[in-house]
Amino acid sequence: MADLERFADDIWVAARPMRFFGVETGTRMTVVRLAGERLLIYSPVGLDESTREAVDGLGSVCAVVAPSVFHHVFVSQWMTHYPQARFAACPGLEWKRTDLAFSCVLGDTPDPLWADELEQCYFSARRENEIVLFHRRSRTLICCDSLLNLAHHASPWTRRVAWLMGNDAPGITRLERFMIRDRALARRQVDRMLSWDIDKIVLAHGDLIARDGHEVLRQAYAWL
Repeated sequence: MADLERFADDIWVAARPMRFFGVETGTRMTVVRLAGERLLIYSPVGLDESTREAVDGLGSVCAVVAPSVFHHVFVSQWMTHYPQARFAACPGLEWKRTDLAFSCVLGDTPDPLWADELEQCYFSARRENEIVLFHRRSRTLICCDSLLNLAHHASPWTRRVAWLMGNDAPGITRLERFMIRDRALARRQVDRMLSWDIDKIVLAHGDLIARDGHEVLRQAYAWL
């Protein structure tokens, strides 16, 4: 697999192929280098040898975050190779994956391991129970499913599905009204994220957002 790609200061990403209900959506892992050359892994991908070598070349893995009830498939591989790390789950995942010994379940308060460098929001209004992070220094929002961005995917079939879903811009689809459980709560949680000084956005599925991330997030949830 390809090496990690630098996206921002102390932020690297690794994109991998993945299908969801037969549709190639791809997936993406984010690596955040914290103080002391400690690494936080968000939405881990499969840990092949080249990926492990690239990660180890950046620092020491101290935390692995499974940020939604859909982003957990490869956590066991990381537990095997990095047993000293803190493995954090989004709420509900500890019940879905009882086979995994998570160190903690995350909420709105950043874990002490990264509280000095990252903001954190539990986007509980969405059905994925997603944990969203914000890297202050690089002004980078890190999420997985809350901003689907498949309109320009390489696969014609994926682009067709994106068109049918109305996904012509990041986070805008016809599924949102189903994925949002509580509209008023979602509005409050999105507003909290909008209080952050966002420029770039890393997401799991589709093109990265290299600039104007605050406006992208605002427009995606303007309907709330």
